Amino acid sequence: MNKPSYESPLNSRYASPEMQYIFSPDKKFTTWRKLWIALAESEKELGLDITDEQINELKEHVNDVDYEKAAEYEKKLRHDVMAHVHAYGDQCPKAKGIIHLGATSCYVGDNTDIILMREALALIRKRLVVCIKKLSEFADEYKEMPTLGFTHFQPAQLVTVGKRATLWLQDLLFDLEEVEQVEASLKLLGCKGTTGTQASFYDLFEGDHDKCVELDRKISNKMGFEASYYVSGQTYSRKVDSRVANCLSSIAQSAHKFSNDIRLLQHLKEIEEPFEKNQ
Repeated sequence: MNKPSYESPLNSRYASPEMQYIFSPDKKFTTWRKLWIALAESEKELGLDITDEQINELKEHVNDVDYEKAAEYEKKLRHDVMAHVHAYGDQCPKAKGIIHLGATSCYVGDNTDIILMREALALIRKRLVVCIKKLSEFADEYKEMPTLGFTHFQPAQLVTVGKRATLWLQDLLFDLEEVEQVEASLKLLGCKGTTGTQASFYDLFEGDHDKCVELDRKISNKMGFEASYYVSGQTYSRKVDSRVANCLSSIAQSAHKFSNDIRLLQHLKEIEEPFEKNQ
């Protein structure tokens, strides 16, 4: 079997099936379609001329993304979102004219990014809880086993193996607190239009500002969020991405401290990494 394209070991070797699915094309593009359905439903509820038949047609094809057709359209249109609008429209001819009505590319792109980041943080949170539980059990089991403590990796005073493990444990608890905070703080971009003013929707709703505000609220609720960000440009603030990245960086720092200590202790034959029979 040939493998002529680059493949990251971060994905093929280290990522869990659950995390790989969250960032898979299937998850991404079906989420785009769910956002288009939420938009159409909300616009219909606010008085636009959209029928139940059109919405039902969109729902019938939410999961059967035609990647080949989308690739053909993208080659011609040079635009990934419009390519998928057309591919979805081919599958839903009755609803073709109301897909993405009034929206911009970031309506699906940015909202999907936030949805996927929140799901990924939820998965990380669950994995952190398991790790913390296992490590706390280890710390409790060895809380009275004496061992030599170090400062600057020079012999210092006695500690216990369990106490040493609590240092790793405490860092992970800090990380869990931060993950929970960032996860809970995420909001949708909503449906803000080209420059964040909702101008296209203001026109669609014939100058009814309250309907523009309600559109954001309805879409957020349909996608499982309590609210959207109050202000934005076409995109949500990239400070949101920065907060998520900092959260992940903090976990990586804790994991590095943990693993580096184990490596040093392995050199001293105090704690060793297990080796499997054929490793």
